[in-house]
Amino acid sequence: MSLDTIYYGLLAALAIALLYAAFTDIRRRQIDNWLNIAIAASAPLFWWASGLDLWPGVALQLGVALAAFAVLAGLFAIGMMGGGDVKLLTALALWVPPLAFVNLLFVMAVTGGILTIVLGSWHVARRRKDRLAVPYGIAIALGGLWTIASEGMARGGTASLGFA
Repeated sequence: MSLDTIYYGLLAALAIALLYAAFTDIRRRQIDNWLNIAIAASAPLFWWASGLDLWPGVALQLGVALAAFAVLAGLFAIGMMGGGDVKLLTALALWVPPLAFVNLLFVMAVTGGILTIVLGSWHVARRRKDRLAVPYGIAIALGGLWTIASEGMARGGTASLGFA
């Protein structure tokens, strides 16, 4: 089996995992820990298939994930983000290099804003008095899928991800 096959297989598995995360967040407002662990645990295999060097490549990925976790855990602490969302984004940070991760966050923020407006409008129209719960896993998954599709699916496109 070639590295290209493993590389594309891992990206396909990540895409499926993101779709599953969005689906479970819609249904249960929960992103399972086992899914976040699987995404994070498969990142080293992706690094290997991508030809990422330990220094600075892997070190940079770990740094991005650590920084993402620190910021997102702070948002969780003040009630602005769910724990599953924090773990999913941190796991994605292990896969996506810094510039592509910024793009992922941008797409996630725009998608999440639209989702919040739509669900908020629906919530108000139905005159519901309970707290609005936005399944932000949808926005995270769309940001991840966008990043995979726009920057990572073509093996030649790995240079833009920082994986050459």
